[in-house]
Amino acid sequence: MESENGESQVQIHLKTKQQHYAVPDVPYSIEASVTTSELTTFVNTLLEQSLSGDHKTPIEFDFLVFGLEYLRGRLCDHLREKSISFEDAIEIEYLERFPAPEPQDCLLHDDWVSAVEANGKWILTGCYDNTINLWTNKGAHTLTIPGHTMPIKAVTWVSLDGDKGKFISCSQDQTAMLWDWSIENNSVECISVCKGHERGIDCVGVSPNRKRFATGSWDTLLKIWSTDSGETTASTSKRSKTEDGSVKTPQITLQGHRECISAVQWMDDETLITSSWDHTMKVWDLSLEGIKTEISTNKSIFDASYSHLCRLIITASADKNLRLYDPRINQSSCVVRNTYLGHQQWIQTVMWSTTEEYLFVSGSYDHQNKLWDLRSPKAPLYDLIGHGDKVLDIDWSNPKYIVSGGADNTVRVYKSRKAVIKADHSDSN
Repeated sequence: MESENGESQVQIHLKTKQQHYAVPDVPYSIEASVTTSELTTFVNTLLEQSLSGDHKTPIEFDFLVFGLEYLRGRLCDHLREKSISFEDAIEIEYLERFPAPEPQDCLLHDDWVSAVEANGKWILTGCYDNTINLWTNKGAHTLTIPGHTMPIKAVTWVSLDGDKGKFISCSQDQTAMLWDWSIENNSVECISVCKGHERGIDCVGVSPNRKRFATGSWDTLLKIWSTDSGETTASTSKRSKTEDGSVKTPQITLQGHRECISAVQWMDDETLITSSWDHTMKVWDLSLEGIKTEISTNKSIFDASYSHLCRLIITASADKNLRLYDPRINQSSCVVRNTYLGHQQWIQTVMWSTTEEYLFVSGSYDHQNKLWDLRSPKAPLYDLIGHGDKVLDIDWSNPKYIVSGGADNTVRVYKSRKAVIKADHSDSN
């Protein structure tokens, strides 16, 4: 179809699941060279007409072509790339664009920040000066915790109830420590020192029922431990006391990787997924104490994140690309679902949103964090700038805040405006 000026035209159907933004369900003829910004203007014009002037503030929209991939660039280029005929009626779903997170606070540390995790209003950080730190999400420093003898590589919350908290720190000193925190007194006690790894511990994850946690190490081993402070060694009932707390030994030790385990994630209370520098991911069945599935890749994996919402895995590697996998495909070499391009140096850290099915964040040696939608592989939704050196860890456990630590000795906090809007709305009800 040609327009009067010789440009190709296409017929589109506009659909939305956000019914308050619905426009008349009729075919529209538009220029095939239309871009996202022009489509946004077009939809806003239709809304203004259909809502009789009630629609005053223009809305920023994103557009999914046939429900599969976001439009980035011109529609005609997208159709050619996907081998879609210009003669077909093109179904375009539009949805309000996820708002840009706002830079909030900068938490200054004395050394590289290699581990971060938020829970409620608290942020737990691990540092290369061997300390753990507690902060509020408003940027107030609450506590510095010594105990480890080498840099901290991973931290995670076990629980946070009222005036008590429990968390785990893992270090290059080959130990994991289980801590009790009295919020009222602002004091911590190391209740268990977990010993068993023969090299530095690189990652940690707590089971959904909070009864066990898993550690992955440079010794290539995956170890499972109890979070119960009363349970110490698996082989003896004697409690071996140290200055800092009881010595805890693992319940289960699993072998299978050939190089460092870089990430461990619980899929359910009996199933874990690990990633490694050995180019593989493994799904473990704890009831069988063995490997259920292995996913082979052609790159060392520095981090991996499993989503309980979409049940997919996103991985970070040295070749600047993020890759999406489906662990439900039971074969030795899992086909990559998608590759996400945008970082300029290797990607150190990645994490799914816990509330938004399609969104994840990544942090890279290029000093940048990026917020992605899995339906937009060609470009991130937003660049989250602020770090002055490589990003070492990123966290989105609290839907309201994206938190990242870096080699610039800072933690950067970005507020997610959508989560805040939702929270404010629920508070008013």
